[in-house]
Amino acid sequence: MKVLLTGVTGYIAQRLLPVLLANGHEVICCVRDKKRFNYKNYSAQSITVIEADFLNKESLKQIPDDIDVAYYLIHSMATQTGDFENMEEICAANFKTRIEQTRAKQVIYLSGISNADELSKHLTSRKNVETVLSESSFALTTLKAGIIVGSGSASFEIIRDLVEKLPFMITPSWLKTKCQPIAIRNVIEFLIGVIGKNETYNKSYDIGGPDILSYKEMLLQFAKIRGLKRRIVIVPVMTPKISSYWLYFVTATSFALAKNLVNSMKIEVVCKPNNLAILLGIELIKYERSIEMAFDKIEQNQVISSWKDAQTSEIFNGGLSKYIEVPVNGCFKDVRTIKVDNGDDSLNKIWAIGGKTGWYYGNWLWKIRGFLDKLGGGVGMRRGRKSDTELVSGDALDFWRVLLANKDEKRLLLYAEMKLPGEAWLEFKIDKNDILTQTATFRPLGVLGRLYWYSVLPFHGLIFKGMISKIAEPLKVLH
Repeated sequence: MKVLLTGVTGYIAQRLLPVLLANGHEVICCVRDKKRFNYKNYSAQSITVIEADFLNKESLKQIPDDIDVAYYLIHSMATQTGDFENMEEICAANFKTRIEQTRAKQVIYLSGISNADELSKHLTSRKNVETVLSESSFALTTLKAGIIVGSGSASFEIIRDLVEKLPFMITPSWLKTKCQPIAIRNVIEFLIGVIGKNETYNKSYDIGGPDILSYKEMLLQFAKIRGLKRRIVIVPVMTPKISSYWLYFVTATSFALAKNLVNSMKIEVVCKPNNLAILLGIELIKYERSIEMAFDKIEQNQVISSWKDAQTSEIFNGGLSKYIEVPVNGCFKDVRTIKVDNGDDSLNKIWAIGGKTGWYYGNWLWKIRGFLDKLGGGVGMRRGRKSDTELVSGDALDFWRVLLANKDEKRLLLYAEMKLPGEAWLEFKIDKNDILTQTATFRPLGVLGRLYWYSVLPFHGLIFKGMISKIAEPLKVLH
């Protein structure tokens, strides 16, 4: 079948794409910015990439008419500007209008469980999108999930942050809320299984694992698997706003996402019984096993997708491409060069920078900067990186975003997503003579931007000098 896949740079779609291709489908990948999507590892015969923005009707003309099935995997919950409910409704309406003009017989939509009488803004929006898509000429199959557990998923990483960093937790009352977590592997099996299944046309299904747990039970079971002793005390005095700040400062989530998550976590998300798992022959995975499977992937450095990579700053709404050309005029620069003994060793160090590896020099200064950024409402340093050794365009890297990662050209270009009175780039490049050039570029915004640059200049002198020296050092061989 010819399948249209939306939300391709998102967590779910990146897991779904290789399975669709393995099952012999031809996939049309719909992205806002090709630079954020690494598709070179896939066969050119089975994948086509088009650029489209679902807030812009005209751009949807890129979608071919001869598609058979379309996946709708778009959401705006993490947006920090505008009304995400309105944005989601516009996107859904534009998508519906265009798909009705194609030969597509089925649309598969991944939504959230919404059985409670009172819903959060996020779940209300998800439900409204389903209503928009259902009033159409094509058949709609809706799958509704709650907490999705897998390496790199938002739920998994937030639970991991809480459990591994806090031996004692004073928590809000929503930790008593019941939910029905589901393993990412099961989610993909459901998404694949309903393709072309007439029995699922114009139907909606709740999908969840075999366990119904409170958030507190989920945290304690996670701790048990990790061999950690944790104590949790629930107090009724935390307001939603305080809860949002608590989640924001302890985990790697943005405040906008933390606020929407808290509002949703107060709502019970338990599945209404259905026979879909039996119909598709899917064996549901228990919560504890899904945690073990996630860590198997992490330990093997095989995390395919991460919610942190999908969650970009609003400045990138127009795409990453416009930021790849580093400005020259009106900028401050710190340029350093050094001859490296082994170009390949230094390149591997550059590709491993950040995350658990750190920044090679003055890591405590980097951590302080990350903490200050978090205090100011920025992303901070907790995002880390998806892979310990690989980088591709669009990846999150601590408080940077990877704009360009080309090992053939021996060039890595990063853009700062921290809160700044201006814009910042950091570039590493090794030439054919094994000369490493490290360039920090800052384009200030007004007087405040200039004051900022001069105030951090002494720290830059230490950090950037130390960093390039460490990268140039030969790797130590252990005998």
